[in-house]
Amino acid sequence: MTAAQRQANMGFIFLIVAVATLGGFMFGYDSGAINGTTKGLATTFGLDEANLGLTASSLLPGCALGAFMAGRLADLKGRRWVMVSAAVLFILSALWAGAAHSAVSFAMARFLAGAAVGAASVLSPAYISEVTPANLRGRLSSIQQIMIITGLLGAASSNLMLQRLAGSSLNEIWGAPAWRWMFWVQAVPAVLFLISLMFVPESPRFLVAKGRMDEALAVLTRLFGPDEAPRIAGEIRDSLAKDHQPSMKDLKDPATGKWRRIVWVGIGLAVFQQFVGINVVFYYGIMLWEAVGFTEQQAFTTQVINDAVSVGACIVALMLIDKVGRRPLLLIGSLGMAVTLGLMAFAFTQGTIIEGKLVLPPEMGTLAFVAAISYAALFNLSWGPVMWVLLGEMFPNQMRGSALAVAGAAQWSANFAISSSFPWALKNLGLATAYGFYATCAAISFWFVLKMVTETKGKTLEQMEG
Repeated sequence: MTAAQRQANMGFIFLIVAVATLGGFMFGYDSGAINGTTKGLATTFGLDEANLGLTASSLLPGCALGAFMAGRLADLKGRRWVMVSAAVLFILSALWAGAAHSAVSFAMARFLAGAAVGAASVLSPAYISEVTPANLRGRLSSIQQIMIITGLLGAASSNLMLQRLAGSSLNEIWGAPAWRWMFWVQAVPAVLFLISLMFVPESPRFLVAKGRMDEALAVLTRLFGPDEAPRIAGEIRDSLAKDHQPSMKDLKDPATGKWRRIVWVGIGLAVFQQFVGINVVFYYGIMLWEAVGFTEQQAFTTQVINDAVSVGACIVALMLIDKVGRRPLLLIGSLGMAVTLGLMAFAFTQGTIIEGKLVLPPEMGTLAFVAAISYAALFNLSWGPVMWVLLGEMFPNQMRGSALAVAGAAQWSANFAISSSFPWALKNLGLATAYGFYATCAAISFWFVLKMVTETKGKTLEQMEG
């Protein structure tokens, strides 16, 4: 254990992590709120499968833009400033989405929410990685994924309660359909996020990069004590290029003029995390279970169970990530997801279409249910938290903001491609084909990690510069 780790003010660090990961909670809540509202959207706005997919996924282009812009704005304005802006967008978009009276208006509101989600998705783990000791960084950064899934669970639970209160997502409560309230209630945790951000400091690495050494030393002193603060500030200063401010040019290798290998690794991690299909479960879980014969009530309840198991898996990942390492967890997850997704695809091939719905034999229904829960648990044991931890810590200080912008945009673009196509794929290709594709991507991701990903466990951000 280093001197900095011994002197770390863990109370202050835990406060910062708790506030930053509220951004993860909002990421999950905003992403999961759509699950359970698709019937209301289709009925209210008269949407077919293709347009429902585009409308329900309108959050995601905003996420890609938000992630890309947040990385650069974080280098220009600061990590905390961008998170405050995201909190404001969370509040405004929640109120707008619930009040929308056309598909276009709703899509605009969700695009705005996406900008906030994208910003929170890349900045919360990066901010945490910049204020925590190396020996705890993996565990503390993993709390982000726990909060994302907790947000998804919160959205699923809230939607379930509103659905039960109204009797259907289409029925009215308090003068408006239940599905509209499923968006409006998002404003409550968003306000809490905004208020809590008033109590945390700016990242010391941003302050050093801007030459604000006195402020950086003050923050580092609160984090690691007066003896260690000057040394850490010096390490950060030395790791930053002295001749220019961070920019997109830092992503290129000066010798070749091409993007550095580490940037492509970040993009690969971001894309594979989505191509295994996890957000189909998060965004369309209700639709998925209704498609195989569940009632609306059963589908809502199943989604809550799935999200609760996922939270448990994230907690296990938190306990393992700084002991086992990032790379082994990714490999375990890739292999496990390839198997469970393959089992789901097989189960769906055994169903028959009755009155327009896929009906599975009882044993295949059980297999699909167990495989789906296991798949979500494996994702949240591995790729869910580990991808965000790696993106927050693997890039050198000089390029971190720019690299996060590119990787975050790639992640959300891949998310949009998978999520927007699912309703169409469900109707035209079938569940077996869709899940067979996700299983194939999981198998390829195993090879990618084996060949391309380097372990970062236990290293400080400055030690990873090479």
